[in-house]
Amino acid sequence: MLDPQISPPSLAPFKEALPAPSHADGRTNLVGMSREELGDLFKTMGEPAFRAKQLWGWIYGKGARDFADMTDMSKKLRAKLEEGYAVRRPHVSRLQDSIDGTKKWLLRMPDGQEIETVHIPEDDRGALCVSSQVGCTLTCKFCHTGTQRLVRNLTPEEIVGQVMLCKDTFDEWPGPETNRKLTNIVMMGMGEPLFNYENVAKALRIIMDAEGIAISKRRITLSTSGVAPLIPRAGEELGVMLAISLHAVRDDLRDVLVPLNKKYPIAELLAACRKYPTLSNARRITFEYVMLKGVNDSEADARELVRLIAGLPAKVNLIPFNPWPGSPYETSTQGAIDRFSRIVMDAGFSSPVRTPRGRDILAACGQLKTESRRERPSRATE
Repeated sequence: MLDPQISPPSLAPFKEALPAPSHADGRTNLVGMSREELGDLFKTMGEPAFRAKQLWGWIYGKGARDFADMTDMSKKLRAKLEEGYAVRRPHVSRLQDSIDGTKKWLLRMPDGQEIETVHIPEDDRGALCVSSQVGCTLTCKFCHTGTQRLVRNLTPEEIVGQVMLCKDTFDEWPGPETNRKLTNIVMMGMGEPLFNYENVAKALRIIMDAEGIAISKRRITLSTSGVAPLIPRAGEELGVMLAISLHAVRDDLRDVLVPLNKKYPIAELLAACRKYPTLSNARRITFEYVMLKGVNDSEADARELVRLIAGLPAKVNLIPFNPWPGSPYETSTQGAIDRFSRIVMDAGFSSPVRTPRGRDILAACGQLKTESRRERPSRATE
């Protein structure tokens, strides 16, 4: 089933990604701008600095999209803003609802590229699975997104816009203090977040700001396939929760399942995890482990996993493989999953088995993909 001749993808961060083009009307979208950038904007307009705080509150705190609603600013200033700026969300090409309540948006960007975003509801919370790239460069063999070539990085505007669109959908501006449908953010959608670190970091700072969208860093999880050098930096600068897409306990197997492992093997990855700032029993690292029948689901694999993460404040999420068209793997049997989980739990680590959500609309873990394609260089530079 595993092909040892599979060659790895380019493992360097994607540096040729094209920037998102301007909107058709030429106006600049204010979504994705930081406090400092809003301050600079008003400075160039000859307006006092406090205007930036006002505008920040309207955009990120109240979800306003029309300058006419921003009544604590003069009509003249609002007209000036309307002339050159806008407050936009991504365009919804399609919204699908799963039988289990999961929602999946197909979102179109100004250049026509598309991404998918998924909301997963629970009884007492709801998580939004946010994309960071159009496509992906990692070609993980069990992941549908990995079959789509990387087109480009998403901008802060496009990352924050996914969250704001979800809040629009559930009418949570500013929203009730309890019974919210959007409580958590997981950077687990399309793409590798740490290969678009600067844009992801800027977007998450906006999302975490207490006077804006105000989702706590303890409710934000950044998932990486193992870009080891950037893991400590993300912890130091952002302090969000960390998830590692591990999926194998031997380098020879992980080289195939997660080709990034050829650059950052398991020992280097785990060493970076042990350096993650604020790591504690209250802030554990989550190791994601997809269960593939006859590939990585043996009792020996479970015991080796326990040995690898010994001493780390950690939990292990076991993910039954979610099939997609043309996928080469099968889901582990329930018996194999139960035995694996028991070994991990007996070693003192929480090991929940994730309930598949949104399978009927291809919204479950590892199933996201769009039809977006990267343009040829000759066309892209026209």
